[in-house]
Amino acid sequence: MAEVLVLVELNPADGTVRKGTLEALTAARALGEVSAVVAGGPGVAAGARDALAEYGASKVYVAESPEIDEYLVAPKAEVLAQLVAQVSPAAVVIPSSPEGREVAGRLALKTGSGFLTDVTEIAADGTATQVVFAGAQIVHSKVTTGTPIYTLRGNSVAPEPAPAAGEQVPVEVTLSEQAKLTRVVDKVVEQKSNRPELTEAAIVVSGGRGVASAENFSIIEGLADSLGAAVGASRAAVDSGFYPHSFQVGQTGKTVSPQLYIAVGISGAIQHRAGMQTSKTIVAVNKDPEAPIFELADFGVVGDLFQVAPQATELIRARRG
Repeated sequence: MAEVLVLVELNPADGTVRKGTLEALTAARALGEVSAVVAGGPGVAAGARDALAEYGASKVYVAESPEIDEYLVAPKAEVLAQLVAQVSPAAVVIPSSPEGREVAGRLALKTGSGFLTDVTEIAADGTATQVVFAGAQIVHSKVTTGTPIYTLRGNSVAPEPAPAAGEQVPVEVTLSEQAKLTRVVDKVVEQKSNRPELTEAAIVVSGGRGVASAENFSIIEGLADSLGAAVGASRAAVDSGFYPHSFQVGQTGKTVSPQLYIAVGISGAIQHRAGMQTSKTIVAVNKDPEAPIFELADFGVVGDLFQVAPQATELIRARRG
């Protein structure tokens, strides 16, 4: 069976495997036997092997060197390029994070390969599904040159365990001078709340311009916390200073595809819809019955968010005991 490489992304705080990697391991199994690639500083793979094996990694290639963490992105692309040359995999699958997309682009150039980004599904014959033109079209694409490289959009595939050997294979790290042009001089781990990561969350509650102020976003946070959800915001909300830009959902923000997306006080402009319309179930709350978001929603509530959201929060908390 052909070998498929999956680049592993770890949580910087504790070294655990990120959900996007488990999704990539699951999707990659359609193409062949999965091998995970862990690249980072000394000891980076210590806490990851068991989880990778549980989700289908027959091999775990471990490339550990201080230089990988000392320089920005390029070393990981070189490690992958060296592995592609050595093992001739059927494909390479990478989580579609900001770093993942950059690594994939560099890898495509280094290997002379075709590259499909932000795919939502990979078929056994290598055909990938993508949502394009701000979500208006679904296309099916296939790489015809080199080793196919895919980045997988978060929450597109449900992670499914498939226990495998997880044989650890050390990889010698040899970096070119080109990979050392941008040095990392400092790293700061952002303080996280207890809420799930926006792009990985199964439930997302987002607020828009209708929330009216930064103080009122506590209503959105309360509803999200009652559901164990992540908090998002529309471009209008972040541009108005209601919530940080890092939580923006949309064409110029983050793309999410949760099981449940609740849009509160969001009109549903195409810019926002492009970032969330692949959500499995969409619920909209807006006082304007003509708001475009209702065209997309599976369930809609026409009403004042300042009444609807707190009541929903109270009922959810009561039901959860």
